[in-house]
Amino acid sequence: MTFDYDLFVIGGGSGGVRAGRVAAAQGAKVALAEEFRMGGTCVIRGCVPKKLMVFASGYSEMFDDARAYGWDLTAGDFDWSKFRGKLDAELNRLEGIYRKLLNGSNVEIFDARATIKDAHTVTLSTGRDITAKHILIATGGRPVLPEIAGAEHGITSNDIFNLDELPKSILIVGGGYIASEFAGILNGLGVKVTQYYRGEQILRGFDGEARGFVADGMRAKGVDLHLGTNIVEMEKRDGRFWVKATCGGESMFDQVMFATGRAPNTDNLGLENVGVALGRKGEIIVDEFSQTKVPSIYAIGDVTDRVQLTPVAIREAMAFVETVFKGNPTPVDHELIPSAVFTQPELGTIGLSEEEAAENGPIEVYCSSFKPMNHSFAGREDRVLMKLIVCADTRKVLGCHIVADHAGEMIQLAGIAVKMGATKEDFDRTVAVHPTMAEELVTMKQPVRTA
Repeated sequence: MTFDYDLFVIGGGSGGVRAGRVAAAQGAKVALAEEFRMGGTCVIRGCVPKKLMVFASGYSEMFDDARAYGWDLTAGDFDWSKFRGKLDAELNRLEGIYRKLLNGSNVEIFDARATIKDAHTVTLSTGRDITAKHILIATGGRPVLPEIAGAEHGITSNDIFNLDELPKSILIVGGGYIASEFAGILNGLGVKVTQYYRGEQILRGFDGEARGFVADGMRAKGVDLHLGTNIVEMEKRDGRFWVKATCGGESMFDQVMFATGRAPNTDNLGLENVGVALGRKGEIIVDEFSQTKVPSIYAIGDVTDRVQLTPVAIREAMAFVETVFKGNPTPVDHELIPSAVFTQPELGTIGLSEEEAAENGPIEVYCSSFKPMNHSFAGREDRVLMKLIVCADTRKVLGCHIVADHAGEMIQLAGIAVKMGATKEDFDRTVAVHPTMAEELVTMKQPVRTA
């Protein structure tokens, strides 16, 4: 059978674009459809704009720090409209780069929604049918509103970048990384932030001690964090929002943001009609090679709900091309992935939490908390946490957790050692870089506890 294309990619996010470009570089005839904006969640609605907002919010503390270091300056007000204009321009620039990369790779772009008609055919929203030997679904995910009375009046992380002006007060509902990151961002930009989370501690799934350290730091910076608390109902009243909490309290806020979960973008794609299996959340079920139950259809990225991180989607894209277009079956490696949570304070992590490691055998815990030099000199109370989880038998470092400024930068480098299987003695043999925060990772000699 003759096909229009060797590969048709549905979704113009980081994973889909990478797969299309690399497959085309192997000589494949490739097309890609994107119904919204090229760049996907990360570039347009997630990592990039969020990190730029993290940078912007961090300046609120720098004025006091600068004065403590001898600079004579006065803090002004934050101008949201000026920042948003530059943010929009930057996102437009990045989207243009994605398009240029695709065009330069001879990938044909369709600015349309694509759905699956059969195992080798997609239908565009323009009405055109296109055939392909292989179809790759990389449609990502989206935030969802909870089933709470009045929740339709709230916003999600998709909306936060498009606000005409910042609210004076906001309630953020959720305790995951998105909720906690935006709590810090908006607090730093001068918004009065309240955060409700129904669980006992934010950042479920991360190391317990690190989670508590982040929560304490957020409170110290001004976030009004309520644990074991959720919304019962909310109403819009005179342009503001009345909220009733599970504890019985009632409050008014200028805005309410929900960060209570995400769902894979599989609705109305036609997947069920061709035999592609979906999981309980609507995620596409794939094997270790990202292949669905339909041999010609693959899926990568957040739509599979494996590990929802942009670099993981890109790795899955590369493994897909190796498998399908290079004849080198390559399973995706989802083990020991370093990651960062851009809360304030920031969290960097790789490997097992203390709780997870303790379930698998005897461990040693090396941990240090201290006030770093730059904060101490400036008179700030911010503290740093450095933590290593070590297997007592093999001496391998099973996990590394850092709560500090630039924790994401540090965990990227520590992640190399952990991924390579470094032992505690390998860390000990490494000479410290002084004076730095990260030197603590190689100077902790005695475990603080064992399990």
